[in-house]
Amino acid sequence: MTTGEEQTAAPPAGAADGGRSARRALVGRLSWGLADQAASSVTNFVVGAYVARSLGVTAFGVFSLAWVTYGVVLNVSRGLATDPLVVRFSGVPQASWRAAVERSAGTALGVGGAIGAACLVAGLGLGGRVGTAFACLGVMLPGLLLQDSWRFAFFAAGAGRKAFVNDVVSGVVLVPAMVVAARVGSVAAFVLAWGAAATVAAGYGCLQSGIRPRPGRARGWLREQRDLGYRYLVENVSLSGASQLRAYGLGAIAGVSAVGAVRGAELLLGPFLAVLMGLSLVTVPEAARVLRRAPHRLGSFCLGLGGGQAAAALLWGGALLLMPDRLGELVLGDVWHSSAVLIVPVTLSVAGAGLGTGAAAGLRALGAARRSLRCQLFASACYVGGGLGGAALAGTVGSAWGVAAATVGGSALWWRQLRSALRERHHNPVPEVRNP
Repeated sequence: MTTGEEQTAAPPAGAADGGRSARRALVGRLSWGLADQAASSVTNFVVGAYVARSLGVTAFGVFSLAWVTYGVVLNVSRGLATDPLVVRFSGVPQASWRAAVERSAGTALGVGGAIGAACLVAGLGLGGRVGTAFACLGVMLPGLLLQDSWRFAFFAAGAGRKAFVNDVVSGVVLVPAMVVAARVGSVAAFVLAWGAAATVAAGYGCLQSGIRPRPGRARGWLREQRDLGYRYLVENVSLSGASQLRAYGLGAIAGVSAVGAVRGAELLLGPFLAVLMGLSLVTVPEAARVLRRAPHRLGSFCLGLGGGQAAAALLWGGALLLMPDRLGELVLGDVWHSSAVLIVPVTLSVAGAGLGTGAAAGLRALGAARRSLRCQLFASACYVGGGLGGAALAGTVGSAWGVAAATVGGSALWWRQLRSALRERHHNPVPEVRNP
């Protein structure tokens, strides 16, 4: 016969085992997230470096304009299709997840088709190297956005391994495609090669998931997720739109070669920029899980996430300052000399953004779309103002320092808003995150 003390001793042991299992599961999901982001980072870095070496600083500037335009469209798709998915369908039963992914992926495909058609028409009307690059981007947008949507869907399901494999497939296909593009020797060829690799991976994502995207159900998805989706749309577009406005404005003020120089410096910070761009693949689902299971730990989780990224960015930037010119020329070719002087301000900018994304993940997990929208609009306005104001005062270098100051200031606002949201939740503990 067991005593009362023995009976009360057993549950804590089981709870400890359950806690260890939960931690192991978390480490596993984060590990696959890091692996996926590493694959994405390597792919983006290789594309940028290969194009820079093959085309030179001016043509690389044209490619960079297409790249930042893709970033705007990507964030439209994420705001409408996949950001609501990871907030509301992370860790839900498989049937609910599959039904949501059908509509979410269909929405991403529809966004790619609609905006891609507009890019194609605009590019053909514009003409020249820039117009041709935009026309090619328009053709490739549906595949690019669908491939990105699979990554979000897999991480929402806790299947990061599939997202990693999907990115590896894209990278493997990209190698021969880039070789062919280099032989052609044009910006358009590189845009087509990049988009074709993503399109192949998008098709493979359908096989991995066993799900067929349904663009016809996009309207229903948008209607159901409108309380989050449209706010996330404005938030995401303000972020990527600010980057695009800064790029266009910098090109007008200091020349297209200045855009290439900034992009080259960003490529040197590529591993961390890629993590920041795709942060919600891992951190928002995990923050949502922390909120459901241990709400009091959300603040420390976000602080560890943001602080770790900022510290890693500073370490990487410090290492770049020690990189010899010969190695820099090997990586970026002629672009290196224009980009090397921007390493310090770009590093500070990435570190500030890394710190802020920890707070942003917490606000997304809380479903505090109004607060996160307020932060992003402020940060985007500062980014454009700092980037263009700095360019007017001191050219390319001034633009880089202006962006660095704006990013650090924006990060402070993100954390202030997260603290307010957590305090509000403590006083009113009604969950803001809804799962159907």
